[in-house]
Amino acid sequence: MLYGILAATAALLLAAVLTALLRTLALRLGVLDRRRARPLPLLGGLAVVLATGLVAGAGEWTGYAPLGDGVGELLVAGSGVGLLGLVADVRRVKARFLVVGTAVAAGFVVPYRELGFGVGLLALLWIVFVAVAFRALDHADGLVGTVGVLTAFGVAACAAVEVLDGLAVLLSVLAAALTGFLMHNWHPARIALGACGSLFTGFVLASAAVVVRTGYELASSAWVLFALTAVAGADVVLVVVSRRLAGRPLSRGGPDHLAHRLRRLGLTARGAAVLLGAGAFGAVLVGVLAHGGWVGESGLWWVAGVVGMVVLGLLRVSVYGPRRPPAVQSAQVRATLRVRNG
Repeated sequence: MLYGILAATAALLLAAVLTALLRTLALRLGVLDRRRARPLPLLGGLAVVLATGLVAGAGEWTGYAPLGDGVGELLVAGSGVGLLGLVADVRRVKARFLVVGTAVAAGFVVPYRELGFGVGLLALLWIVFVAVAFRALDHADGLVGTVGVLTAFGVAACAAVEVLDGLAVLLSVLAAALTGFLMHNWHPARIALGACGSLFTGFVLASAAVVVRTGYELASSAWVLFALTAVAGADVVLVVVSRRLAGRPLSRGGPDHLAHRLRRLGLTARGAAVLLGAGAFGAVLVGVLAHGGWVGESGLWWVAGVVGMVVLGLLRVSVYGPRRPPAVQSAQVRATLRVRNG
């Protein structure tokens, strides 16, 4: 217990210091997220990966908090996904390479022996989905860090119920590292998590949740896993449906995520992050209670119903603007070319 408190404190402070140092490095190297209204330096995710790995690794090395069978491999695989995301932050990498790399890493942590090949394949796909969902959730100040902290504590509580102490320690250290990062990422953010940190966070959380639910019935596990990651999943569903209805390519970005739409409704940046954080807390709490057997399937249905209503409601928020006829677009392009050519 005492070591857990010390480890979390160390991870928080280490992440906060590393984030400040790496922000300066990112500015010097020009590693910036230019998708936002104001470019933000990246490499915040590298601070989270390093703080989590160093503190958890120290516990394993000293023997004060051994991670246990499979947890060390999970951390190594997650670090590999974080490294892949770091490459994407520094250089432009196509999304499919991130997906494939994440799937390969997930293949090393899925417990096929206990789950079987068919269910193991579903678990692998779900891990990839959650990792990509957390990557997409990194579209607003403080959002992915807040949701990540709450989810990490929730999955850690589930691990504690299963007496998976090493996994619970790893998740607590991750939550503390994300908290240290949030000291620099809360609105107005001075640094972003980037693909490195968001993919790492989503991968570790999803993989840990799969390990925790191994041995349980498939249907009930699916509901619990859904509740633990409801906000990230809702964001992906909202964006995919919205772009399909608008006839836009899925790969084409836009201000159509959860926080973007809440801002359109009049919420501040901090207000949107707090509201979505509250939603994540409620869903994670239901997931933890359901895992422990204190809440039946009705509670999980409530989470699904709320998520569905939120998605349907936010779909009505206009985010793309009026469509211009092709003739108008062509005329504007020709006019722009004439101005550039003098």
